Amino acid sequence: MKLDALQKDRVAGVLVATAAGDALGAGYEFTYPRPDMAIDMIGGGLGPFAPGEWTDDTSMALAIAEVSASGRPIGHGEGLDAVAAQFVRWYDTHPKDIGNQTRAVLSARPTSAAAMRRHALELPGRKAGNGSLMRTAPVGIAYLHDAGACVAAAGDISALTHNDPQAIEACRLWSYAIRHAVLHGNFDGARLYLDGASDEVADFWGGLLDEAEKADTARVFDKNGWVVHALQVAWWAITHTDASGPGHLVDALEAAVRAGGDTDTTAAIAGGLLGARWGASAVPERWQQMLHGWPGYRAADLTDLASKTAARAGQGM
Repeated sequence: MKLDALQKDRVAGVLVATAAGDALGAGYEFTYPRPDMAIDMIGGGLGPFAPGEWTDDTSMALAIAEVSASGRPIGHGEGLDAVAAQFVRWYDTHPKDIGNQTRAVLSARPTSAAAMRRHALELPGRKAGNGSLMRTAPVGIAYLHDAGACVAAAGDISALTHNDPQAIEACRLWSYAIRHAVLHGNFDGARLYLDGASDEVADFWGGLLDEAEKADTARVFDKNGWVVHALQVAWWAITHTDASGPGHLVDALEAAVRAGGDTDTTAAIAGGLLGARWGASAVPERWQQMLHGWPGYRAADLTDLASKTAARAGQGM
């Protein structure tokens, strides 16, 4: 798909800003930063992580992006099997941090996407964690040529570990919004997705977006390990900061971290959409120089992966 220079910057921004939000939030995970506290890539957290090191959020997104960069169809068939295999490959490195639900699925080391889905389905208890939404950003750039395929792939990749309908729908909505932002340079995609959804989906998720936009504080979405509150915190941060220029990216990421709770994940989720809107050029150079993580990548590698994904979008699909 032929993209102009701004769109190419926004493609790169999807992965770079996901990683930036993730690394920014890592040092504050499950804390509630004071209003007067400076937010920076301080490291620490549950890992503990080095300053600028991304966590499982970005690592799992990159597992998807490595497959999409090859031009394989990540939403089905051999490509989806390759995504599942990449998840297991990452799990076998004994990551510093991993969500409980994801660990429960990957610990069985499923050998195919179908086996991984079956294991996820067999898990008992609540399964609407934020672990698939945190990694969904690459799907938006893998399907720039096809909105319907983007939505379908987002749901199928979520279901590898998170088959709850709320997790699946959140990934569909957010991936669609990221795709739209890359192509058109605005945040309208979230609402446009709901325009084409069923009445049930539109009413439920439209109401959640409304709540986020109207809330005085993100603390009302305090259970943000739950996919619904995680998405609401990300949307709250995006819609409650000045969106008149590229400085919005930094302000919104800091707002997501200040919301507290699962800070690396909510900031990574917000980062995917913010980067899709404002581009990698909006991510401060100092942050980009600090970024690093599995599988031995830095910011330039994320730009390369994203660019290859967009260039090969549609191949073999």
